[in-house]
Amino acid sequence: MAAADLSVILPRVLIVSRRSVRKNKFVDFVGEYHLDLIVSYGAVPVIVPRVSGVHMLLDSFEPIHGVLLCEGEDIDPSFYEAELSGLSPEELEEVRKIHASDTAIDKEKDTIELRLAKLCLERNIPYMGICRGSQVLNVACGGMLYQDIGKELSEKLGEDKRVVHMDYDDYDGHRHVVSVVEKTPLHSWFKDSLEDDGKMEIMVNSYHHQGVKRLAQRFVPMAFAPDGLIEGFYDPDAYNPEEGKFIMGLQFHPERMRRPDSDEFDYPGCPKAYQEFVKAVIAYQKRLNSSTTVPKSLKLDQEMEKKRKVIVRSFSIARNIYAGDRKMNPSKQSELEAGAEFLESNTALSLQQETRLKQMGATVRNASSYLNRLKLNEERESLARKVMGKMSVEQISDLMSFYHMMGQICSEMLERKLHGIVNEIGP
Repeated sequence: MAAADLSVILPRVLIVSRRSVRKNKFVDFVGEYHLDLIVSYGAVPVIVPRVSGVHMLLDSFEPIHGVLLCEGEDIDPSFYEAELSGLSPEELEEVRKIHASDTAIDKEKDTIELRLAKLCLERNIPYMGICRGSQVLNVACGGMLYQDIGKELSEKLGEDKRVVHMDYDDYDGHRHVVSVVEKTPLHSWFKDSLEDDGKMEIMVNSYHHQGVKRLAQRFVPMAFAPDGLIEGFYDPDAYNPEEGKFIMGLQFHPERMRRPDSDEFDYPGCPKAYQEFVKAVIAYQKRLNSSTTVPKSLKLDQEMEKKRKVIVRSFSIARNIYAGDRKMNPSKQSELEAGAEFLESNTALSLQQETRLKQMGATVRNASSYLNRLKLNEERESLARKVMGKMSVEQISDLMSFYHMMGQICSEMLERKLHGIVNEIGP
């Protein structure tokens, strides 16, 4: 069979290149390990060049069966309200000097990758984020990042909790320990190694000075570093590789966890992320091919797109308040009105739509009453924070899993009851 025929049959995974300067010219590249693993499991990597204007041409890369985002510079802080980090201008300047090769902002790459991430979330296209790619996924869903782990996290911890997350002199060889959360995909991939070790820990390769500060609400953690940093997360409602579902972020680099001068991995589970991701990509392609229509992103005119952005911004602020942010600028409270007006004018939302809006934090139909309720809950929240502050990482992870399960059960029961009421009323 000709190579051209194979390119049509095999599923396509989009990967955005990283731009660098070599011999006085810009060079776009993607790490070879990513490409090798994608190909070895049966998919075709399609490289999206980091070129100005490409974010407006993503339709040209259809069909898209999967997206893998990996290396790159820091994400533009304006995308995740970095003013809440508390770092002074002097501290930020020090960070830029220490991490000069990583702190240069590439707005074009940010725009391309955030658009791709949101496209995957809208159409349930399999998505895997490695390192920066995991940060892009979290930001795309409303999460927040540490601008610098050293300044915002490590300096506040004792020596026994501090973690070296990057080593400029030993990119491939650097390792640090992470604790794996039970009953997650990461646990299943590394299960044999974890059982052999007798601990829920593995040594991972990492190369980053930023990381997840506030995890977006739809995600569940899969691993933690000793300093508490989340090293992996996924959406349990969008994870079933056999059915073409895969939304995940890994802060560490499983593809680089190889023994010196060998293709043998540190653990048998290292390539599993790529294997399961490609499995989901293949299943997604089959499902797409069996469908009579290909899902397309909704095209809005300029005025409607402007209104959409205002509403999304409103929900984003509501979500941040809901997640426990009490440092919101009072001047931003008026921006909640757009979300409240949308909810008031769309009372006929489907159960699924209303559930998703609640998860975003837009849980009421009036912004002012929402703010009043938050003030009343402050005392109870303060008590809960004190109790949880004494809990271990494992206990907190179990608690999150429990409430996620209870939320699913409540949604199912509510749907059954509403269905029963409709049947009683009749046509």
